[in-house]
Amino acid sequence: MASLAQKLFQRTLVNGLKQSNKVLGSTVNPSTSTNHQSRRHLNIHEYCSLDLLRNAGVPVPVGAVASTADEAYEIAKNLSTPDSVVKAQVLAGGRGKGTFDSGLKGGVRIAFSPEEAKEFASKMIGSKLITKQTGEAGRICNQVLIVERMYLRKEFYFAITLERGVDNFGPVLIGSSQGGMDIEAVAAKSPDAIIKEWVDLKTGLTEEAALNFATKMGFTDDQTRKEAAEYFIKMFNLFVEKDATLMEINPMSEDSTGHVICMDAKFNFDDNAEHRQKEVFALKDWSQLDQRDVQAAAADLNYIGLDGNIGCLVNGAGLAMATMDIIQLNGGHPANFLDVGGGATTQQVTEAFKLITSDPHVNSILVNIFGGIMRCDVIAQGIIEAAHELDLNIPIVVRLQGTKVEDAKALIAQSSLKILTCDSLSEAAKMVVKLSSIVDMAKDANINVKFELPI
Repeated sequence: MASLAQKLFQRTLVNGLKQSNKVLGSTVNPSTSTNHQSRRHLNIHEYCSLDLLRNAGVPVPVGAVASTADEAYEIAKNLSTPDSVVKAQVLAGGRGKGTFDSGLKGGVRIAFSPEEAKEFASKMIGSKLITKQTGEAGRICNQVLIVERMYLRKEFYFAITLERGVDNFGPVLIGSSQGGMDIEAVAAKSPDAIIKEWVDLKTGLTEEAALNFATKMGFTDDQTRKEAAEYFIKMFNLFVEKDATLMEINPMSEDSTGHVICMDAKFNFDDNAEHRQKEVFALKDWSQLDQRDVQAAAADLNYIGLDGNIGCLVNGAGLAMATMDIIQLNGGHPANFLDVGGGATTQQVTEAFKLITSDPHVNSILVNIFGGIMRCDVIAQGIIEAAHELDLNIPIVVRLQGTKVEDAKALIAQSSLKILTCDSLSEAAKMVVKLSSIVDMAKDANINVKFELPI
């Protein structure tokens, strides 16, 4: 399940779109989608997040990351505590309740000896962890984090995220005295246990505001209250400095010596800040992404997979959402959001078609281009090259308007390809939904229908 902070953040990004784009609300769930991951926000591993906190002066458990079972053994052997915690480094929530395809249950395990840490690591590394967020496909675990086992007096939940309010949009602190557990369940059963406080970016998080928030969270002892407030300020400054969109600590704890420590950490970062956060973005683990996400990033395409069967190739995010809306309005189901942008090349269009058709559920494609900066003839040439290169045998409906549109239509007409062109978006949507339905009915009747593009 997605965390509370994730859901609050997603409400800003996605639920706001639902009001004007019901398609996104009905066809994509960013908190649970496994194979179709948005590129809007960089997600880094826990050990990387803990390193950022440590470098910012926030205390975290002692430990290190291992890529082999032998490395895990050496790390566990050199810890100050005989017991250790072995944590699978997989970019998905619900690790503790997950199951590996190796048969091991739980992506977070307590080891009572270095030998047991080695055994757990051997069953985690190289195996796929399946959780509620990953779905049946699971996610590969290439590393494990080995940290000292700590005995905690009390556990809290703390997060910083971005949320749109009635009068503003910006960072908000989220806290609860009921940390170390399913925070969503806490929010559902005891909403009063979750506290929120907006922070003005102009003034930042002041010491007074941080102390008040610590008190509201349940840090009643003077020492722990001051420590918590100090770390709140450091984490807020880190959040702003690194262009983070989410910082989640669960649990933020009071240990057996009466000091505050962050036991876990999850960070997301704004992809638009990649140009000034190169060190952070170098931490991206490509092995955790669906190959289509990797392919889209390499081609500089904006791609988000959905669960429908009509592929969409559009230029501009607004036009893409409108295209998905009109497909849905006509009874169809979009298979993806793919925005080629305003300056796509013929090669990028070909790569876009490769992405779309890599989804086995796609049985038809709608191309909707409004040529402004983007030239329609470039799109047309890309469609033609993709059709030949990929030997496409599914219906393609093209609606082109704008710059060089007549040249584009001429190219398509001269290509000897059976590509259906429409002047209006409404007509194009109706046509692609009808063709998609024909393909579906043929499949249900076990009839092999081919839309051979070469005449």
